Amino acid sequence: MTTYDFDAMLQTIKDKQWSLADIDWDAPGAETMTEESRAKMRPFMADLVWIEHVGARGFASLAKKAPTPAIKEIYEYFHAEEQKHANAELALMKRWGMLDDEGNVPEPNINVKMAIKTLDSLGDTLPLSALATLIPLLECALDGALVKFLLDEVQDPVCHEVFRHINSDEARHITVDFQVLELIGAGPLHKLLIESASNLKPQVVIGLIVVFVPLINKMRDNIVAMGMSEQKLYNAVKRYKTIGGRGEFTHRIPAYHVLKAQAAMVIDRTHPYHRFLADPMVKVTSFVPARILGKPQSWTEEITHEPVAS
Repeated sequence: MTTYDFDAMLQTIKDKQWSLADIDWDAPGAETMTEESRAKMRPFMADLVWIEHVGARGFASLAKKAPTPAIKEIYEYFHAEEQKHANAELALMKRWGMLDDEGNVPEPNINVKMAIKTLDSLGDTLPLSALATLIPLLECALDGALVKFLLDEVQDPVCHEVFRHINSDEARHITVDFQVLELIGAGPLHKLLIESASNLKPQVVIGLIVVFVPLINKMRDNIVAMGMSEQKLYNAVKRYKTIGGRGEFTHRIPAYHVLKAQAAMVIDRTHPYHRFLADPMVKVTSFVPARILGKPQSWTEEITHEPVAS
């Protein structure tokens, strides 16, 4: 096994830091967002802002389980970067006139809200192998597809500048995600099997199915309905299988095979998975009253559109 240099990656991450203050938010280009586009993109952007916080909460949990000090510090940077991405996307919403007069953050849809709540409740108890396998799938499938669609749809050069920074960060996230999977997969097989068995606790399995199956499916259908081609969605999700397949040891992680199979079903709209599980779950969760999930977690209060330096 070739040892990956996490210390060098940590230094690269430090060297590549950027802040909202680096962006000229008043530069020309906002006028390219028409009234029609604004109405269509507002709920999409709101979902994107909150999905960044799903990733942030995942990295916060991963930092607590990190196998080395360098990886722990990397995850702490990734946690902060996901929050920064949310703030940058909110700043774009402000630039495009998508916020109310007070600049309030739009409420997340019920599926995103449930994902944040579940990660807050279960994230710190999930084994490293489970969480470290789930986060790159969400980054490949959700971030990859959503960001690709946004850049295809929006002509504002400030938007493209922002996402050059975000995509650069995400490329490092994906690299580290899969290198950590290689590290985990190279460990003793009995440990992986014990950890995998611990994932089968009913409350964990049910919680993840109820939350992430409808979340991924709803976002999939939303972006296809807005005009993203099935092929581009397929390419975004395929990254998970492609990158994981390059590794020498990732295939030894049972959770990787489970999530890889789910990803394949998600992108195939003809698969019975949609008719018998995902679509009914989307319908059922749509009836969940937001009030029963309580107030947003306090850490979401860090969302701001203000161009502060980090």
